[in-house]
Amino acid sequence: MREASTKLLVELEPDSNVTDLLLQQEAANPAHPLYARKGPNGWTDVPAQKFLQDVRALAKGLIAGGLEPGDTVVVMSSTRYEWTLVDFAIWFAGGVSVPVYETSSPGQVEWILRDAGARHVFAEDRGKVALIGGVLEASTELRDRLVNVVRMDFDGDAPDLASLSAAGIGVTDSELERHRTAAGLDHVASLVYTSGTTGRPKGCEITHGNFALVAVNVVAFLPKILRQPHARTLMFLPLAHVLARAVQVACLHAGATLGHVNSAAALLEDLGTYKPTFLLAVPRIFEKVRAGAAHQAAIAGRSRIFGAAAAAAIRFSTEQDAAARGQGAGPGLTARLKHVLFDRLVYTKLRQVFGGRVGHMVSGASPLAPADAHFFRGAGIPVLEGYGLTETTAPCTANTVTHTRVGTVGIPLPGTTIRVAEDGEVLVKGIGVFKGYHHNQEANAESFADGFFRTGDLGELDPEGFLTITGRKKDLLVTAGGKNVAPGPLEERIRAHQLVDHAVVVGDGKPFIAALVSLDPAGLKNWCQENGLALLSLAEAARDSAVRQAIQAAVDEANTLVSKAEAVRNFAILEASLTEESGHLTPSLKLKRAAVVSDFDAEITGLYV
Repeated sequence: MREASTKLLVELEPDSNVTDLLLQQEAANPAHPLYARKGPNGWTDVPAQKFLQDVRALAKGLIAGGLEPGDTVVVMSSTRYEWTLVDFAIWFAGGVSVPVYETSSPGQVEWILRDAGARHVFAEDRGKVALIGGVLEASTELRDRLVNVVRMDFDGDAPDLASLSAAGIGVTDSELERHRTAAGLDHVASLVYTSGTTGRPKGCEITHGNFALVAVNVVAFLPKILRQPHARTLMFLPLAHVLARAVQVACLHAGATLGHVNSAAALLEDLGTYKPTFLLAVPRIFEKVRAGAAHQAAIAGRSRIFGAAAAAAIRFSTEQDAAARGQGAGPGLTARLKHVLFDRLVYTKLRQVFGGRVGHMVSGASPLAPADAHFFRGAGIPVLEGYGLTETTAPCTANTVTHTRVGTVGIPLPGTTIRVAEDGEVLVKGIGVFKGYHHNQEANAESFADGFFRTGDLGELDPEGFLTITGRKKDLLVTAGGKNVAPGPLEERIRAHQLVDHAVVVGDGKPFIAALVSLDPAGLKNWCQENGLALLSLAEAARDSAVRQAIQAAVDEANTLVSKAEAVRNFAILEASLTEESGHLTPSLKLKRAAVVSDFDAEITGLYV
């Protein structure tokens, strides 16, 4: 058993809560732009004083509507400024916010409304108001309990935010303060439901202490990113995901200006106008940007230059990493000269994709391929990978500007202890670990051991305290021959291919390891163009010999990572995408492995005929 800890850097008063962070920012500099809103004429700053004023007005409206301290309030919306405004208003009114993914089905919404005991709902638009209305229509219990549904983009058929604020005019400042201060660090601030890779989502009780202590200590842990002059970032991850909200609170405490983008599709355009200094993203964004850059180089006849630049970037970063581990002197003269040359020819243009001012990027939510991490660091945009779960208020480990090991998820955050059990499971104790599962004592009993939360992930700690995630405990495959195989590394390497969207390694109880591969529509389009082929549909590509040959090369590359007994010996290319809509991905884009295996049982069976 191995263990690593990082000392707590910042403590808070037990009777304080998340709202105090906003009050402190406003008191220090009322004119400081905490947020920026996108409008027809570009981005408009929202000063701390204005934001606090609007938060208080909305909170008074909630109180006038009957919200009592401890009441739960559902928010169903895509990422937008109003989400943040509503979140803080709920906290100022003493309530508990309950995020619901905008893509949730009526059944999922009903379950969360019922399990959380919500009496108030904020819904983004007409469609979500209608969805919630349908859920209420089918349930007398929910209909009788719910006080109101407030629409966030008002057009006349539901109470809007301005109407709610107006309704609170009669609520006194002292009454608002009574509600705001009702919660301390140990009180629940948000009920965040897991995205449900298996079974029904469980409500995680995230406390004010979890959010606030993680925020102030992350800022102290990463000051060169969060506290640099004029720090600003764009949030495009769903705010229903705890990672986005944890980072949002950290930005508030740091005074970093935050803008909102409601889809990854609009991200690249907005990066150019917003010009963030740092960015939180998921590995798929980095994969897409790199693949897009390679494609643009290919159609411009510059594939060889881009390939050489990518190789030089990876070599430069790899030699930096080796030096940090005490295994070399860093990039040599040849590597440095190539780096300077390609910085002028390629890397500068790549940095412009992110707005031209990004100094660092943070990757989370799923594993980042080391090759991508080395590529972007070598190109002048270091990517710091971290690790966490909903139950740990997202980040519990991270690489830092000065302490980075590519391929690891970093060292414990301040106030956090990481332990690797004898069976390899990663255990966590610290400031981010949640209070427990809502109304689920059985799950609580199963999830804690000696005060540590059992993550279900497998990992390794090196002597310097850097954690490497090696797989998911429940995902381990055991072949008919008794060989244990972790699918994650194989899937990650296969996914690195331009054509691949998802790879699902199978073989539990089977004579050998195999894989299902779904194709990336954008990658397929680019691949066809680069190879002078007519555009193929997903179904056509799944049967195309050239496509299969390309995927075989990706599988062969992945097999170099493992022994012969662990290698992928056969694969099937699926004729459809694996998406959230198809039921195969969670809203946070994690693979629902059980659903894939069940729905494609015939394809899997065919692999072993």
